[in-house]
Amino acid sequence: MIKRTNNTLTRRDAMKRALIGAGAVASVGHNTSAMAAGMGGDPANLLPSGASTLQDLSDRLAKAPRRRDFKTVPMILTSPDQWDDVALTEILRYAPKSKQVWDNTALESPWLNLMRNAMNAQIWSFKHPDFLTVSATHGTAHLALYDNYIWNKYLSTFTKGKWASNIWLKQPPASTANPADFNDVEGVYSPHDNSIIVLQRRGAVFLACHNEVWELTMALHNKGINPDKLSHEEMAAEFTNHLIPGVVLTPGIVGTLPELEQAGFHYTK
Repeated sequence: MIKRTNNTLTRRDAMKRALIGAGAVASVGHNTSAMAAGMGGDPANLLPSGASTLQDLSDRLAKAPRRRDFKTVPMILTSPDQWDDVALTEILRYAPKSKQVWDNTALESPWLNLMRNAMNAQIWSFKHPDFLTVSATHGTAHLALYDNYIWNKYLSTFTKGKWASNIWLKQPPASTANPADFNDVEGVYSPHDNSIIVLQRRGAVFLACHNEVWELTMALHNKGINPDKLSHEEMAAEFTNHLIPGVVLTPGIVGTLPELEQAGFHYTK
């Protein structure tokens, strides 16, 4: 049985937390360079000029609740209130034909770089400002979707100290460059700015996988990495509650990919 409280977290609130935590400029300010690029006054927003449909989706996703108050979760989810159904439904209903889903499984692969390259080509080469890129994240890549509470408590030990924190959330110095200059070779859209948060600011969506949560926590149990002596169901709930801001939890990526393909998303491995 899944217990819940009244706690919910919207993507907009979550993004504000992420930006503050990353040392970004407060979102209540005005960014003149972004305004010059036709992006509005919100420095969290890097959507290109003319991306009205993508902006509308981002606004709806910002209002969609993310349930992060689980006490326990089962192996197989059976009810939409066990995953981020409202947000996932918004993604599946996205109307433009220019939309791509990446089957991202390897943490140390160039997955963020490839997503960035695809966005750049679609937006500026093929003139599709409303292009939506979605990361169907599972496998080891899923480790990048947990906050540093989970990294400090579990994942630094699990990775044998190879990473002490979630480095995939860091916003590089390039992220503060003038977004109006999209051809800046060391700027916001360059290979120097591969970051989950930056891609989210550009409208990319990262999907999380409940099955991966379950199997990772099973592995932690088997290795004895369980400082609070939680049950498997309790640990899976804790990991779910500490997904990074903006992520959309699915009941399972490999089962959600057919839904995305039926909705017209172009599958990329």
